[in-house]
Amino acid sequence: MPKYLIKANYTTEGVKGLTKSGGGTARRNAVKESLESLGGKLEAFYFAFGETDAYVIVELPDNVTAAALSLAVNATGGPQINATVLIAPEEMDEAVKRQVKYRAPGQ
Repeated sequence: MPKYLIKANYTTEGVKGLTKSGGGTARRNAVKESLESLGGKLEAFYFAFGETDAYVIVELPDNVTAAALSLAVNATGGPQINATVLIAPEEMDEAVKRQVKYRAPGQ
């Protein structure tokens, strides 16, 4: 199953919801439940200081499911998330072996 790195940034409303709903472990449990409802799995969930409020690594069945999750979460106005597809080292091994016919611009 593909893995994704999700970066979440809480809006003011999201922070209010986080503090009202029991904090970090309650949020992690809610995310886990949401992922499982989509056939996915929570691998890691961490809050952070700085530019990004939370980093979450998940497994989801496919990109369409990842897009559906992103749309549903962002529509709430609580956190704003973006997802990055993660590539395993073994997948990179396969990628470097593939022949690609490509011509750079101007060549």
